[in-house]
Amino acid sequence: MTRATAQSCANIAFIKYWGRRDDDLRLPLNSSISMNLDHATTATTVAFDPALETDQVTIEGAETTEQAARRVSTHLDRIRARADISTRARVVSRNSFPMGAGIASSASAFAALTVAGCAAAGLRVSERDLSILARLGSGSASRSIPAGFVEWHTAKTSANSYAEQIVPPDHWDICDLVVIVQTGHKAVGSSQGNQLVHTSPFATARLAEAERALPVIRAAILRRDFTMFGEETEQEAIRMHAVAMTSRPSLLYWSPATVGIMQAVREKRAAGTEAYFTIDAGANVHVLCQGADAGTLTAELSVLSGVQDVITNQPGPGTQIITAHLF
Repeated sequence: MTRATAQSCANIAFIKYWGRRDDDLRLPLNSSISMNLDHATTATTVAFDPALETDQVTIEGAETTEQAARRVSTHLDRIRARADISTRARVVSRNSFPMGAGIASSASAFAALTVAGCAAAGLRVSERDLSILARLGSGSASRSIPAGFVEWHTAKTSANSYAEQIVPPDHWDICDLVVIVQTGHKAVGSSQGNQLVHTSPFATARLAEAERALPVIRAAILRRDFTMFGEETEQEAIRMHAVAMTSRPSLLYWSPATVGIMQAVREKRAAGTEAYFTIDAGANVHVLCQGADAGTLTAELSVLSGVQDVITNQPGPGTQIITAHLF
């Protein structure tokens, strides 16, 4: 039995991945920029065992659904094909944050699965190729492979759609405060939402704006221009959800608590505390702030109506092998 464990961070996108040019290869319509979240992590152990007749998948201490297990096995098949093996595997995975609630749990899950699976199979794979392979399991997993602030390139071919670091985690002292208002699985997953993008009358306009904003946000990160970064990031989140809300069927991820947090962030900004929000496909809100304001904002956000928890994140590392196995 060959075993390895990897730990990966979820990531928050400033330019969103919303819409695909190829569903099977998970090729995005536009390039995106994200930051790894150091306190939203997934640890996954993969052990190839000749005694197994089928893959065994355990998530959060319980056997997973048939659909989820099939998705994991399909991804392991990609790794087995590279390693020229047919051995089944036992997979155990645990998260430090709620799954399926719009905090990119599939990103950290498939990034960790990719790195642990390749290591357990005895493969040596470059960071670029790990990013491409992780993308095939979950598009946003591509961005969780490198460390810090990351850009995922759109392309017409699989070989050219990968993620790479813009700057390392210690480049900028900013925080992402994940304000939790929902811990259960969202009703409509990101994969389904991506497939509906073309049904929105605003999809083309949003795509053009994402392409315009991407170099602006990249430059703001490089210059540590928090105002430009925050303004563009907040607008991009609203544009993405405008497309989701106007797709057919319409997708409404926000809850009343979501809107309350958005309004509170704008009120605090008007009062002099510079903070901005972004939201992925879910009800939970990411509040972006500078490090010096994180403590005060966390305390103030925690008491808002509907808020269950606030997870404070700084820019996180890339996916890496760890020594503490889960079994």
